[in-house]
Amino acid sequence: MAGKILNYFAGGNTARGFYSLYESNLQGLDRLFILKGGPGTGKSSLMKAIGTEWAEKGYDIEYLHCSSDNDSIDGVIIPALKVGIVDGTAPHVIEPKAPGAIEEYVNLGEAWDSNALALQKEKILQINQRVSQLFETAYCKFAEALKIHDEWEKIYIENMDFGKADQLKNKLLQQFYGEIHLNKKSDVRHRFLGAATPKGAVDFVPNLTEGLSKRYFVKGRAGTGKSTLLKKLAAEAEKRGFDIEIYHCGFDPHSLDMIIVRELGLAIFDSTSPHEYFPSRAGDEIIDTYEYMVIPGTDEIFAEQISEISKQYKAKMKEAISYLAQAKAQRDELEAIYIQAMDFKIVDRLKDEIRTEIITRASGPVGGLG
Repeated sequence: MAGKILNYFAGGNTARGFYSLYESNLQGLDRLFILKGGPGTGKSSLMKAIGTEWAEKGYDIEYLHCSSDNDSIDGVIIPALKVGIVDGTAPHVIEPKAPGAIEEYVNLGEAWDSNALALQKEKILQINQRVSQLFETAYCKFAEALKIHDEWEKIYIENMDFGKADQLKNKLLQQFYGEIHLNKKSDVRHRFLGAATPKGAVDFVPNLTEGLSKRYFVKGRAGTGKSTLLKKLAAEAEKRGFDIEIYHCGFDPHSLDMIIVRELGLAIFDSTSPHEYFPSRAGDEIIDTYEYMVIPGTDEIFAEQISEISKQYKAKMKEAISYLAQAKAQRDELEAIYIQAMDFKIVDRLKDEIRTEIITRASGPVGGLG
């Protein structure tokens, strides 16, 4: 039987620039292969191939998706073997803890024809400069959108009943955890619920919550305390020793959008646009923070102001995404240059070397299905 595949983002294009949560997800690995090489050198294809192989062997796999290229991944992890492979090129530079002992650099640059690339040097430099400019512009537009969003939040914050917010928090703490305290240290993983990509907002909520017995869909408005509630629930889970996956907002990484406590079979997440979902199976439940804690009539009283803010916010987000799409188009040009200069037989040899080491680990004392 094939293993389960978990899909998530560990890096994001946010209102605070490129934001990395890679370190949190690579902790605990005994072996980490860090791939070096330019665009188009086959890093994503190599990782996908090995991920597919081990999933077919029955091992659970984690794919770390690329927020700047919808068709690429930035990493693959085989948790049972404590092995991972990641793209170690900018912007997600990985700081090794024990080079050689844990981390191993794999240079896909061995497979390129340096002379052929030298002939394209000026074009490569120009494209790289353009890509950097486009990303910087996108991040500026996201930052402008965040300022607009803050104005949106302010309306609801000023019309909230914080006493009721505390009541809801206490109710959920009791409902989720009761009197349970586990005699172990919590394993905490920080990830992104979704990401702003060249094709717009993307998330993996259905995949991440598959198999959980209880899903709570938090509805509400901007500024109605959804992230604050999730932070308090997450802190309590960690305090009580539960392993927890904490999913940050792909727009503002300082906010949370979801937590998953698999030991309890539950997920609670911000189920508003752009990651809006509705109950679809037994165990699903809606929590509406607007109905629960906002002064009735707030939507109607501020309707005109909210409409204008919403329009400005959506326009600014659309503009930011357009710059990500332009950066992707430029990177596609760069990939084409590198692909022409690559000997993929060498890439296959490097892939086989990684594969051989993983097989050796699987047959050793750390091997076997987890």
